[in-house]
Amino acid sequence: MRRLTSGSLALLLLLAPLIRGQKVNRGDGRPTCRRCDLHRCCNCSYSGFTSVPIVTDQALSLDLSFNNITMVTQKDLMGHSQLRALDLHGNRLAEIHPSAFDSLWSLEELDLSDNQLKFLNPMWLKNLAILEHLNLLNNPYSRLGSPSMFLGLVRLRRLMFGGPDLKELRRTDVFGVTELEDLTVHANNLASYDSGTLGDIWPLGRVTLSLHGPFLTNVALAAAVLADVSYPETPIILQDLNLTGRQSVQPFRESANKRIRSLSLRNSSVSDASLVDFLMVMNGDPLSYIHVEDVTLKGEGRWEKANKTDYKSIDEFFLRNAVVVDVYKFTAFLQLGFLLYYPRKVSVINCGVFVMPCDTAKLLVNLQYLDLSDNLLTDLTMAESLCHGAPTLKELRVLNISGNPLKSLSLISHLVTNLLKLTHLDVSRTLYSSMPSSCSWPSTLKYLNISRAKLTATTSCLPRSLEVLDLSYNDLKGFSLDLPLLRELYLSGNKFLGLPAGQPFPNLQTLTMQFNTLNMFGLPELQSFRRLENLQAGYNKFICTCGFVNFFQSQLKQKGNVKLTDRKDGYVCDSPLHLQGELVSQVRLSVEACHRVLFVSVSCGVALLVGLLLCVLLWRLHVFWYLKMTWAWLKAKRSSQKQRRDTTDSEALLSFDAFVSYSERDAGWVENFLIPELEEQSNTSTSRPFSLCLHKRDFLPGQPIMDNIMSAIERSRRTIFVLSENFVQSDWCRYELDFSHFWLFEAGGDAAILILLEPLSKDDVPKRFCKLRKLMSSTTYLEWPQDEERRPEFWRSLRNALRGDND
Repeated sequence: MRRLTSGSLALLLLLAPLIRGQKVNRGDGRPTCRRCDLHRCCNCSYSGFTSVPIVTDQALSLDLSFNNITMVTQKDLMGHSQLRALDLHGNRLAEIHPSAFDSLWSLEELDLSDNQLKFLNPMWLKNLAILEHLNLLNNPYSRLGSPSMFLGLVRLRRLMFGGPDLKELRRTDVFGVTELEDLTVHANNLASYDSGTLGDIWPLGRVTLSLHGPFLTNVALAAAVLADVSYPETPIILQDLNLTGRQSVQPFRESANKRIRSLSLRNSSVSDASLVDFLMVMNGDPLSYIHVEDVTLKGEGRWEKANKTDYKSIDEFFLRNAVVVDVYKFTAFLQLGFLLYYPRKVSVINCGVFVMPCDTAKLLVNLQYLDLSDNLLTDLTMAESLCHGAPTLKELRVLNISGNPLKSLSLISHLVTNLLKLTHLDVSRTLYSSMPSSCSWPSTLKYLNISRAKLTATTSCLPRSLEVLDLSYNDLKGFSLDLPLLRELYLSGNKFLGLPAGQPFPNLQTLTMQFNTLNMFGLPELQSFRRLENLQAGYNKFICTCGFVNFFQSQLKQKGNVKLTDRKDGYVCDSPLHLQGELVSQVRLSVEACHRVLFVSVSCGVALLVGLLLCVLLWRLHVFWYLKMTWAWLKAKRSSQKQRRDTTDSEALLSFDAFVSYSERDAGWVENFLIPELEEQSNTSTSRPFSLCLHKRDFLPGQPIMDNIMSAIERSRRTIFVLSENFVQSDWCRYELDFSHFWLFEAGGDAAILILLEPLSKDDVPKRFCKLRKLMSSTTYLEWPQDEERRPEFWRSLRNALRGDND
């Protein structure tokens, strides 16, 4: 074996921890993170690291958020030239080496938010020329620093900076930032601002500002910031404001340049008085979109002063998660009627609304979209809100009243009948448990959502004009209504055992059946849909039969017109038991399981063929002969043994010196030569004649031929085979040869004497007589000499063979 050098040993020691997958792997004590997926995205968050871990240099994304990293050194990220996204959010970073990011040439996203960086070093970003997203929020720096950090970042499109300690913004701080899609500035404690600092950024997309402090204490500063970002194309989001004081809206007055079109307030407090002031300040501004979320409204609803304002440009008003303090003190909103005339879209979501007075509804003359979801509307108050079915809201096209405690579907259908332009109705997450047999709906209704209710059955109440119907997450077991225009049907989360029939939906293109109790589906079910293109049927209890598995896998290969558009890992076998939990797309079933009839037919055919071949082989090997002769031998032997028991003790068991087996055609030689020579003559005075057993003379009449042959062989000391061509062709000789074959196995080879009347090779003897063939090869046999002078020697040898041990 080759000896290890000191260098190779050191390399092995260095790589061993990496191979074992351990945390600590080098002498410098840096940990290792191996949580990378196939897309080379490494998620090392929440791992307790105190320093930057070692990660493969092939990583494209590295998430180190929510650890305890305090420092990034020059070598920590060296070699990560392919890295595109780096997230260090939520650590305790206080120090970053000036060259820490130098090798990150491909970096597009960098998140350093929520750390302890007191100073921002421009050297960090000097090599990040293609950086697009940068997040520096919530670090304890008081200023961005000079020279600007952003010089050279020509592709920067999303910038977030600021925090509780940001005190000043200078015009030079953002040099290099030319255009942004998203700008977020947290400056609740900003004390100094150079006018125009953010004004040089153009074009400017969405802007999010946190200016809690300046709005309260430094109106001019807040106004300057607002003025710099106020463009008609730029949506402005203001968060963490307290607009309850008389002067709280002053920054809007100072910066009012009639350019803001989209304004959002988040996580703020507003009073009725400040709201009136705001409306008066923004009067005439082309404001078209107002978004208010997570707001607290105080006061008593005094709106009189706002009546003189003009807001014809207002198009959409969005209010969500509003809390009205002392709501019982509030008067009606009718005094804000001037605001209600113009909007086309109004959303009031999760605001505790229990009624919208009919008089208010009558003011919404241009309203096309109304969302009152997640409130406290009941059947009674809903009737008031829609003026008991009277012709109001004539332009309304979309009505969303989901998430309210409504119980009567019949009432809702009646209330919306006169909404002659209504196309979309959402009544999901309500308390509907049944459907009336018939309902009246506007003929324009195309979209109906009754999901997440408690329906157990459907009726012809549903309008035939529907193109999209959502009945997900009810308790339905079937659906077969005639809806000729329906294009999309959502039935997930019910109790369907199979796909609905497709004939009632001739135009259906999309069907969703997830989270039901489907066992399987196949081509016949899909073919009942004329135009179905997309099917989502995952997360059901599938029985993985051969037909379903083959069908599903062919659908995944897009061999059919219908495509399965949901995730294939949602299709899991529930049974049979040995496949439970297996993905249907990965199941491989045997031919035996899938084609049982074919398998049995082929198996039987193969078995028959093998049987025939085996029979031929057994016949060629004379196995049948062996079996037949074994049975005949055993049967004859039993008969012989019985005959022996019947024989008296004085009677000799061996009655003959030899049994002669010969062909009838050779009888002349036996009678003229063999019998006279052995039974009638003797060469010496002391020799006795031999007694021979001949079938013509000594076989008992009336006994089966098999028994006579067996008895003759057993009662004879020897068996003489007179071999000739006639012998081989004689059937009876073959029988005698058969029995003597078995007898030779029992009595031994010296019991047979072979006489060849004519030349005959062992190959002329049938192969099944292996013992005799072997004797002919290993034992000297007697040949009948044609020369008379040699015949005395022949007879002498024959007598000696017959005498054997009896000499």
